[in-house]
Amino acid sequence: VGFYKTKARHLAQLPEVLRDRFQGRIPQNIDDLCTLPGVGRKTANLVMIAAFDKHGMCVDTHVHRISNRLGLISTDSPHASEMALREILPKRYWKTWNRYLVSLGQTICRPINPRCSACSLYDLCERRGVERSR
Repeated sequence: VGFYKTKARHLAQLPEVLRDRFQGRIPQNIDDLCTLPGVGRKTANLVMIAAFDKHGMCVDTHVHRISNRLGLISTDSPHASEMALREILPKRYWKTWNRYLVSLGQTICRPINPRCSACSLYDLCERRGVERSR
């Protein structure tokens, strides 16, 4: 949890913004959520999933890196990855894609020296951008 001062300031601003712009209600679409202080696409998608049980695609650094490494997409930013994944993944996988890839990214498919030999996706992976692995 970095940037705690900025996050605290955004949280302090949130009630006033919600009151003044959204009649005290949390918006239920990604575009409006992204106008809130400190809310980006990943957080907006998470709110859609967790608070409203709607479809969302949370793309963080793990999802971006692994989806590209697998060869599913070819993008240069998490936002571009989100848009590309929305095009190719059926909606039923959107909510869980982040959870699976974050776990994989924290344990096996690390940014530097991934443990490719221990990965259950080894035979399916194009290993894009992998120069060395274990």
